Amino acid sequence: MLTAVLALPALGDDEREREREGYAIGLWGDLPYNDLQAQTGVPNLIADVNAQNLAFTIHDGDLKGGNGIPGSATPTTCADPLYYQALGFFNSLKAPAMTTPGDNDWTDCDRPSNGGFNSLERLQFERTILFSTPFSLGQRRMRQEVQAPPYVENRRWSFRGVMFVTLNVQGSCNNLCDTAPDPVEFAARDAANIAWLRQTFQKAKATRAAAVMVIAQTNPGWDTFDARADVPQRDSKTLVKTNPLNTVPTPPDGYEEYLKALRDEVIAFGSPVAYVHGDSHFFRIDRPLLDSTGKRLENFTRVETFGDNAPNGLNDVHWLKVLVDPRSREVFAYQAQIVPANRVAVPAP
Repeated sequence: MLTAVLALPALGDDEREREREGYAIGLWGDLPYNDLQAQTGVPNLIADVNAQNLAFTIHDGDLKGGNGIPGSATPTTCADPLYYQALGFFNSLKAPAMTTPGDNDWTDCDRPSNGGFNSLERLQFERTILFSTPFSLGQRRMRQEVQAPPYVENRRWSFRGVMFVTLNVQGSCNNLCDTAPDPVEFAARDAANIAWLRQTFQKAKATRAAAVMVIAQTNPGWDTFDARADVPQRDSKTLVKTNPLNTVPTPPDGYEEYLKALRDEVIAFGSPVAYVHGDSHFFRIDRPLLDSTGKRLENFTRVETFGDNAPNGLNDVHWLKVLVDPRSREVFAYQAQIVPANRVAVPAP
């Protein structure tokens, strides 16, 4: 007996073109860090984002500052209201809203100034509030592929021929230093992050994705040129962390194997890769990743989003628009969005 097989109609040229049409997304993070940012700056930013036609937005971590602010009117410690405040911000965005945890949200929660919480318990709570379903946040929702528990914050999704992936990679040495380091937790999560990263690139190649965008919170350090004291210095060829201040003992490095895996995948993929992070609060777009011989990887771009400048109140409460065109050579083009109502040094005319 013959079995009938229903063949799906092939996509026509017009449908294929529409599937690869360009679009725009919004990137932001490291906000809010004080009352002024929470009550004024972030609402201004969200209104600015909502006034534009975006496919989705991504917050690259840190729902608060590194330490609580005594007497603050808004949540600045790691108590439960912090995560509900963030949920409200994300759900006030019209477009689908993605996020990934930041070190100030969980690894640093064991600091007395943050309430002296158990860090892993806070991460589990954040997962419950922000990552409890396979859908994004926001007024419109987008379904995402989710890594197996407990790492449900790690997501990926494909949109019009481009692959996006979030990873829980943290500041504070990736939970290997600060108040209560946890090397067991780090080792398990690091392995999960690397596996999710490699699987994402495999899927991108299998689906012929035009590009990949990776989003994580920390600035892992790429070379010895970053002068910020809180950014790891590393040999750009070997990716081994250096110790320029000869600190004893040498501070631990929670990123070496992860960066090596990333470099391998960037080289093997060949097409454009954007790596988005926050953490060090210095807006920049550059190409710091080299191969083991010192040659620049031309298909790799690092994108650090605007972030808190708490001493200046509203300063740098801005976002980045990314124009995504899967049919173009570089795929990603970047437009800094300076929120007019949040300008400080040079007020809007």
